[in-house]
Amino acid sequence: MRLIRGLYSCPSNLFAQGSVATIGNFDGVHLGHQAIIQRLTSKAKALSLPSVVVVFEPHPQEFFRPDAAPARLFKLTDKLLALKDLGVDYVLCLRFNRELAELSAEDFIRRVLVETLRVQHLFIGDDFKFGYQRKGDFALLKQTDHFPVEANQTVVQNIDTEDVRISSSLVRQAIADNDFARAEKLLGRPYRFRGRVAHGDKQGRTIGIPTANIALKRIRSPLHGVYAVKVLGISGTSIKGVANVGKKPTLNERKERLEVHLLNFDGDVYGKHLTIEPIAKIRDEQKFGGKDELIEQIHRDIERAKQLFAK
Repeated sequence: MRLIRGLYSCPSNLFAQGSVATIGNFDGVHLGHQAIIQRLTSKAKALSLPSVVVVFEPHPQEFFRPDAAPARLFKLTDKLLALKDLGVDYVLCLRFNRELAELSAEDFIRRVLVETLRVQHLFIGDDFKFGYQRKGDFALLKQTDHFPVEANQTVVQNIDTEDVRISSSLVRQAIADNDFARAEKLLGRPYRFRGRVAHGDKQGRTIGIPTANIALKRIRSPLHGVYAVKVLGISGTSIKGVANVGKKPTLNERKERLEVHLLNFDGDVYGKHLTIEPIAKIRDEQKFGGKDELIEQIHRDIERAKQLFAK
């Protein structure tokens, strides 16, 4: 799979024969998204054309209302890996900035879909809005004579004895409810996210509880608090751990980040790309009276995590 960052990075003859495309956020790449991608790749193979997924970075809601934007399940690299596994040929990532926000719906169709991708078949949500002031929609796309437009079908699945419409918001709610089993059913796989271990302030080592620091790279995380987690990416094994996602209010941190303490592990993980799988939430993040009180609670968190893993 090839990532194309922006229209100007796309060679003029790359899609000379045309393409089959879809546009969306695809946060989490859940079962509903997977059904869309399956239809996309099947149509592309039938027409002997490359499949293209168009995404925006940042998400338009993060651009217009960063404080009110929904928590992001996947950062871009996680999304790309999931789309690659589904057999997508190209991802066109359009930087959502003021210029793109002010592009008219008609110009978006012309510049992106017609002139750049030379779309021969488009899959799109019937509630999809695009272009300046969100004036573009499914009805406008259906009027174009450049390519046929097909609506993405809603995916309904029986989850925990009820029929639900699969959506990213449902996955976020399951995570917020600490229901990772339900999140897994909606996603079709366990909820996991990846990150590279970076050097932190090393305060954990001074208290005998070293942690691996991983940047979240998103405005809002769906996880908040302390969790028992599985960590993959170290010597091909799964290692149990305790993770804190938040701003560490006792130590007056301002930036939200992830720190994970690996149980029964003493090694160097700096620079490694780790995959974190939350198993259960232990508690909300809270501010303590001082460092000694915080240390006592961390030890209780570790014992609680061990109990959860023992079950």
